[in-house]
Amino acid sequence: MGKITLLPAERQVVVVTGATSGIGLASVRLLASAGVKVMLVARNEGALRDIVAEVRAGGGTADYAVADVGDRRAVEAVAERTIELFGGFDAWVNNAGVAIYARLADTPDEEHERLFRTNYFGVVNGSLVALSHLRGKGGAIINMGTIGSEVPSAILSAYTASKHAMRAFTEALRQELIADDVPVSVTLLLPAGVATPLAEHAAVHAEGEALIPEPAYDPDVVARAVLDAVSHPRGNVHVGGRGLATVLASNHLPGLRDRLGSTTKRALIDPVGPEERTGNLFEPQDPGRVHSRRQSGKRASSYTAARRHPATGLAVMAVGAGVAALLARVVRPADT
Repeated sequence: MGKITLLPAERQVVVVTGATSGIGLASVRLLASAGVKVMLVARNEGALRDIVAEVRAGGGTADYAVADVGDRRAVEAVAERTIELFGGFDAWVNNAGVAIYARLADTPDEEHERLFRTNYFGVVNGSLVALSHLRGKGGAIINMGTIGSEVPSAILSAYTASKHAMRAFTEALRQELIADDVPVSVTLLLPAGVATPLAEHAAVHAEGEALIPEPAYDPDVVARAVLDAVSHPRGNVHVGGRGLATVLASNHLPGLRDRLGSTTKRALIDPVGPEERTGNLFEPQDPGRVHSRRQSGKRASSYTAARRHPATGLAVMAVGAGVAALLARVVRPADT
């Protein structure tokens, strides 16, 4: 496939789903500050209206469309609305996502299905609708994954399963577009734990309050990766060096990974103040916040910053390869 050339960010129109909180909201603000025209997508019209007013007051250009990303027709209407308002779009960010904290046996079927409707089919819908517009002109599709797609997690079991599925979809789509010489880049962002309201918005069926594993990254770290991917084809990007280290260790210590259930639970569930809830699976909840109320998320990422600069990025990748090789030499099958 020939080299994909993407427009500078300030000349683009970008659609962002899940735009009213967390990484989505951080991305909207950063994109708008960079001169991007942004179309916000979420289920809560009041929150969308307020954020668009905020962006416009700051000198940015934005509008919104109300949609549930699990509904293909609603996503198609978003594309039509964006074309009507801005004449088209250049990048589409599939960021909307929901979570369930529960053992698989304790996860209600309707919640499990709803989670896949948003996390998997929402990405399928957004990617294919975006592709129908971008195929002829070129552009970028950016899908928000997680290291959980590579390192499954007890308690976040259904969530990581849905992200594993969307990762496979994203990589297969990229392969198809390369094979067909379609000038559309497909970037998959794979953050480690990020201090967004995800845990506070999640459905919980466990003995305690949901947490993001510490130390958590600031959502702006991921937003900067989104802004970068709008104008630069990146493939798969681990956002946060700690996440990459976790993946490398997991790949070379599979036996240990399978025995981490109790440790994972301690990192994800605070036993103080138990609460059971359905969260925002079926209805939007408490929008308008980038950061978690409970967790600071002050951690930055020199690794992710380096990935945006080719020379430094190559050095970082070489170090990562060296770590992987060292693990492969040191860890024998009997050790796992």
